[in-house]
Amino acid sequence: MKQIFILAILSLFILSCSGPEDKVKKNNKKPATKKKVDGSKVYKQYCVTCHGVSGDMGASGAFNLVESKLSLEEKISVITNGRNTMTPFKGLLSEAKIKAVAEYTETLKK
Repeated sequence: MKQIFILAILSLFILSCSGPEDKVKKNNKKPATKKKVDGSKVYKQYCVTCHGVSGDMGASGAFNLVESKLSLEEKISVITNGRNTMTPFKGLLSEAKIKAVAEYTETLKK
């Protein structure tokens, strides 16, 4: 009986000592870093068909992105909600991807 009692106390001691360390290890995981969206890849996947690689193709009535006077916010709005014959991308692309492609189109200006 004495041996069982000592074994039970040792078991409780071991379990109580290992508990907090395990919790600390689990909580000290590095936070997931957000991967930056590559606007050029998004552009090449969704926009090249009408705007072209350089942004000045103009297929299907697409605006010339090289000569665009739109601000970044206006471009985000057009990509999100569409305009004229351009389809809205709010249901297809995340806000981060829309912003990334809008920022990429800024690099097409000459």
